[in-house]
Amino acid sequence: MKYVVTLNGKNYEVDVEETQAVITSVSDAAPAPAAAPVQAAAPAAAPAAAPAAAAGDGNKVVAPMPGNILSVNVTVGQTVKAGDIVVILEAMKMENEIVAPVDGTVKQILVQKGSTVDTDDVIAVI
Repeated sequence: MKYVVTLNGKNYEVDVEETQAVITSVSDAAPAPAAAPVQAAAPAAAPAAAPAAAAGDGNKVVAPMPGNILSVNVTVGQTVKAGDIVVILEAMKMENEIVAPVDGTVKQILVQKGSTVDTDDVIAVI
């Protein structure tokens, strides 16, 4: 499986095999750090939340993996642009920025700091 991981503002392409990960730089910045072994059950990273649009409900921001909400960075009624950070989700001891999939106004926030979410739980509606 291939993943693109952003670490300290630099993109790395990660090939995950059953027992190890190989990291190669895909940015024009400094070379990638040495790869550490990765268990197959724990992928290097998951993509940001994918919108699950429903007619009339707006665009749903969903949790890409189970974890704990560390912070909620938006409020109901706030205008956001695609890519703005909606929440910080801690999963597998990593902080994941869950971003707005589209430009719009936040209609609902369905989590709060300290909440636990499962994969595909709706975090917010834009």
